Amino acid sequence: MNVEKIFRRILAFLTPNFQTIFSVMVFLAGITQATPVSASDFNFSSAWQQVRQKSHVLKAEQANMDHAAYQQSAARNLYLPQVNLSGGYLRLDEDITLGPDAIFDSMPAGDRAGFVISKMLQGTGITSAGLTSTISDKNISNSSVSLLWPLYTGGRITAAQEIANASVDQALQQRELKVDSQFETLCQRYFGAVLTGQVLAARVEVEASLQLHLEHACLLVENGQIAEVERLQAEASYDKARVDRQKTANDLGITQAALTRFLQEKTTARPTTGLFVNRSLPLLETVTQETLNGYAGLGILDAKEEMATGLVKVEQGKYYPEVALIGNYNLYKEDSLAADLMPDWFVGISVSLPLIDRSGRSNKVKAAKSRIEQVAALRSQARQDLALGVEKTYRLIEQAIAEYDGLASSQRLAKKTVELREKAFVQGLSTSLDVVDARLYVAGVKIQRAHAAYTYVMELAKLLAISGQINKFTQYYETCSIKD
Repeated sequence: MNVEKIFRRILAFLTPNFQTIFSVMVFLAGITQATPVSASDFNFSSAWQQVRQKSHVLKAEQANMDHAAYQQSAARNLYLPQVNLSGGYLRLDEDITLGPDAIFDSMPAGDRAGFVISKMLQGTGITSAGLTSTISDKNISNSSVSLLWPLYTGGRITAAQEIANASVDQALQQRELKVDSQFETLCQRYFGAVLTGQVLAARVEVEASLQLHLEHACLLVENGQIAEVERLQAEASYDKARVDRQKTANDLGITQAALTRFLQEKTTARPTTGLFVNRSLPLLETVTQETLNGYAGLGILDAKEEMATGLVKVEQGKYYPEVALIGNYNLYKEDSLAADLMPDWFVGISVSLPLIDRSGRSNKVKAAKSRIEQVAALRSQARQDLALGVEKTYRLIEQAIAEYDGLASSQRLAKKTVELREKAFVQGLSTSLDVVDARLYVAGVKIQRAHAAYTYVMELAKLLAISGQINKFTQYYETCSIKD
């Protein structure tokens, strides 16, 4: 005796409700056996932890934060002195020399003085060539250490440091936005797989129950209790249910693949945290205020305003003088008359004040101030949009809760209707179409409730993300009264 005949005999001794349950269990067992063994179970907390560790998006944002931090450290060094070690070598076309003729030629009374000197040298055997000095050889080399230490720059160094600090804040807030975005994406893929699994379970139950209904219809046709058209209706309904189940099974494979890729797993990732509905919500005013205080997007605008303010200070600093301490020490110089005339070291103070500037200082100050006005306007608009977004999301959460609760009575009615339709069908008081509609209604209500729970979870994740409280998501799940 084959397995199918044994299964049919077992079903014959079961009540209709237990027959349906038994069929679903056998069908799901077959699906489980067909599922690849290599799979990894993930609850939502462990999945989120893996995303935070492996996400390439978050790694890129961390690199951006490191970049801003290094720039901040570099800006701190602007007040430090700059010390340079320099050296050089020059080759001239000829030696630099200085003789009496050149000196007398440069004097107003050079000709008269040269005549007097010539008379004095007569009879001594000394010529003007013998009085010529080599100031420097044509090969010149030297090395020195120079110092430049800014003492006052009109506030430009301080402004540059403020801009660097604001850049770090901006990078931090940008990373928070990416974290929130990755959190919402994980919720979508994780609970999307959960939802598809629940829909598949409902489809499997419908297929199994319609298969059982088809078998009953065949027996009733053989006994002459119903017409052949009733059996055909049952067969058509069963075939459609089988197609719907197969389509949902394919959808489940797609959602699981998306989740697996997002978690960067080599084996199939299976979610173990189910959908849930938590009726406990904070007041809308509280959530709105928390969002306006903690939304990372507003933090980015704050950082941009600080950067724009620093840019104004930089441009205004161009109207003030620059004061610096300067110095130099010769490490090596050649043995020449020119080198002997140069001092070994010097220190001093340099003051520079631009009187006429062609860079357009005034317009650059105005441009920087206009950037502050732009950021202020964007912040005001963002706060309005945030308040509206929070209220919309909050209302959608309330609507999802109401829909989920409102469908509870429909689910109870659907189950009772199936029982009555099946009994009436056996007695010839109901058609096959009535039974099919009743079973499809049960599955439809289950799927609709699952969608309501999914909507609740997704809107809750969005609300927590924009309010900067994604760490509370697990608390909502752990303290909820309804888990699917």
